[in-house]
Order: sequence, then structure tokens, then C-alpha cells
Amino acid sequence: MAARRISYKASVARDIGGLSPATAARVLGRIESVLASEGHAGETLKGDFAGLFRLRVGDYRVIYARTDEGYLVLRIGPRREVLRRVSAHSNRP
Repeated sequence: MAARRISYKASVARDIGGLSPATAARVLGRIESVLASEGHAGETLKGDFAGLFRLRVGDYRVIYARTDEGYLVLRIGPRREVLRRVSAHSNRP
């Protein structure tokens, strides 16, 4: 399978900036390895978040959407808080 394009919403830079360098590297490495090489590996979200997907990386969760070109990462954050932050910024694609 060919590698798919992974894009990041501008607000993800702020999410990554709040993590330790080691944690940020681990999360970004997991995103790149799982989505680019393995394809769709996350779980489908339901309810208000239908159409989005989540990927667990330790204590963090990555929220992303599928696009025609690949994937768009919307949020990265602690598992308990990330969905609250997505709903507060409801400008999903």
C-alpha cells in the first residue's frame, strides 16, 4: 500500500508544544508510522463526532479525519480532555 498524505491542522502545533519533547516525538512518530504505512488503524467515533477517528498513543489521543488525499490530524491531547477540546472548536472539516 502506498503511503498516504498526513496533514495537520494549525492548532496541532499548539497541542504538540504543550508536550515534553520526548512525548511529542513518540506521538508524532506513532502517527506517521501507523497512518502512513499501515493505513487506517484508529477507531471510529460516534455521536457528535461521527466521521472522525481516534488513535491512542499511551495516555494521549489523536483525533483525525480521512480526506481524499490521506488524513487530517485535528487534535492531540490527554485522553480525558481531547474530545472536549474538539467540541469546543467545532470547526471540523
